[in-house]
Formats: sequence, C-alpha cells, structure tokens
Amino acid sequence: MNIIQNQTFDEERALYGSKGIVVKNCTFDGPADGESAFKEGSDIQVKHSYFNLRYPFWHDHGLKICDSEMTELCRAALWYSDHIEITDSKLHGIKALRECCEVKLAGCDILSPEFGWSVRGAEMTDCTAESEYFMMRSDHLTFRNVKMKGKYSFQYIEDSVFEDCEFDTKDAFWHAKNVLVKNCVVKGEYLAWYCENVTFENCRIIGTQPLCYCKNLKLINCEMVDTDLCFEKSDVEAVVTTPVMSIKNPHTGHIQVPAVGEIIMDDPEARGEIQITGSQNDCEEKADTAGKIVIPA
Repeated sequence: MNIIQNQTFDEERALYGSKGIVVKNCTFDGPADGESAFKEGSDIQVKHSYFNLRYPFWHDHGLKICDSEMTELCRAALWYSDHIEITDSKLHGIKALRECCEVKLAGCDILSPEFGWSVRGAEMTDCTAESEYFMMRSDHLTFRNVKMKGKYSFQYIEDSVFEDCEFDTKDAFWHAKNVLVKNCVVKGEYLAWYCENVTFENCRIIGTQPLCYCKNLKLINCEMVDTDLCFEKSDVEAVVTTPVMSIKNPHTGHIQVPAVGEIIMDDPEARGEIQITGSQNDCEEKADTAGKIVIPA
C-alpha cells in the first residue's frame, strides 16, 4: 500500500479516488479551504491525523480511521460510504455520519448534531456521544456501553439492540420497531411513544410520561423513577419493580407493579389490567375503571 505521512493538505479533493493508501500523521487544513479530500476512494487507512475541512469521506468503500480528530469545522465527514471502522477518534463536526452502511465505532467521542441518519448496520462500543436527532431512521444498530446525551434520539430506528448503555435524552425511540434495550439507564421525557415491538429488560427508566401509544411493548424487571402518566393507550406487558407515580389508560395487556400513586382509567377503550403486588396504602383510583385493577387484600 502507498504510505502518505507527515503532510498537510488543503486543496480541493486532495486525495480524490485514492485506492489502497495509508495516511499517517497528516493534517487536512489550510488557506485553500478545499473540500472532499478522500472522495470516491477505497481501501483507505487513516492514522493519527487531523481534519479541519469539510466532507472528507464521501462515497468511500473500505475505510479505517484510528486515533484521529475531526473538528467542528469538519462538516458532514462521512456520507454514502460503507465498511467503515473508526476507533479512538473524535467526531466533532455536524452531521458526521449519514447514509452509510456496515459501520463500527469503538472508543470514540462524538459531538455532532444530527449524527448517524439513515445508517444501516452500525456497531458502537465504549463511546460517548452528544447529539440531536441521534441515529434517526437507522436500522440494525448494536450498541454496547455507550453514553449519550442530547435530544430526539433513535427515532424511527428498526431491528436494533442496546446493552449496558446510559441515555439522557428526550423523545427517545419514537416510532422505533423491533428493538431490545437491555441493562440500560434511559432518562428523559416522553420515552418511546408510538413504538412497536420494543422490549426494555432490566432497565432503569427515568422521566415523565413514558411509553405511550405503543404496540406490543414489553418491560421485563424494570425500574421506573419519577414516571407519571405512564402507558397511555399502549398495548403492554410489563413487570415493574419500583413504585410508579401514575398510570393512565393502558389500552390492553398487564402491568405488574408494587405500588402506584395514582391510577387514571377514564377512557372506555382502556382495558389494560394493573396488578398491584405490594403495599398500596397511597394508591388512589380515579374516574371510571374501564380496565381491571387487582389490589391484594
């Protein structure tokens, strides 16, 4: 492979169409302010390099990036590319990953609004991320030990698994389909509205009005903290291990919970069964009980 090292590039399409190259200790920056440094290349390795210019990796096939930095000026860094591996790197430009497939990220720091749109087949391990509309309309995602902060994450995603992650984000998993979230902490408002075939297993769920308008929703041994008005109009099977502030009008299914501060069943179409398994001294039942509520003597 052709090795390029210790150089600075600032011209337009500096390494356009390159094939079979290793780039080491290089800088992509300068007064010419050129774009698209590696456009339409293949079999590219980049190590210990710095990117301060726009659109460096578009339409590339077979790309490995290690110990490198993409600054906030490195806009839309990776688009329309496939078979990508990025390790121990900073991705700090807006829209850093879009319309890509077969992507692996490990040990990366992501600070990128609108990151990961329409990505197919992405693995992310031991990463941190701050973003808005994170991973929107992506599918076949596998995340492990990822800490994410932001807004509107994982909307419209499909066929994905998340394990041992921490998410601090509002409106997460809206319209998601066929998703497993396991051993995770999910904090935020309005979690997973309109989702379908989504399972939370051994998770800690924090925040107001979670899990409404869902189809085939499952909670397996989950904690719920500061959660009110849960499960409205949802088809749900849930085992919750902590008291819940309030539950409102579950459409169908069964909810097992040790205690509920308030149960609201004022919709005649709400037929979900709520089973109270612990002390229920503070449970207040309001309005018409169209659904079934089971409270032990």
